[in-house]
Amino acid sequence: MAKKGNVTELTDDLTAFLEGEKLVMLSTIDHETGMPNVSAISWVKALNTKNIRFSVTTNSRTVENVKENHGVVLSIIGLETVYSIQGKASILEEAMSGVSLKLAKINVEVEQVLESMFWGAKITAEPQYEKTYNKEKAKALDEEVYQALMN
Repeated sequence: MAKKGNVTELTDDLTAFLEGEKLVMLSTIDHETGMPNVSAISWVKALNTKNIRFSVTTNSRTVENVKENHGVVLSIIGLETVYSIQGKASILEEAMSGVSLKLAKINVEVEQVLESMFWGAKITAEPQYEKTYNKEKAKALDEEVYQALMN
């Protein structure tokens, strides 16, 4: 259940949490069906307490969805709870420069931060994942993407 209150920016803890590579669920409105669309993303960084940037491939459905409807929700599991961060997304670059893969840079202006964990429970382990392609290439690409996201 979401806690009440009008929190309109990230806390310092949440901002710091988004410094590392995290699994984040992104909800958009599908540009064709008008139905909710959820994507798992990992190239996510907090620029500051009011802005979060993320990257997806240029041919991702997310890009078209954001063009049609700027409202998004980023769901984050961590810090012993679940956060739903609502905001307005804008495409800053359809193809980021300085990145070897065709990726879009998207900024989310944070409008509301809700704690959405159900009552009487806490998260005891955050989600983990493993990249299944060449680890050296993955690390190099991650460095390119995170640097480009913050510019």
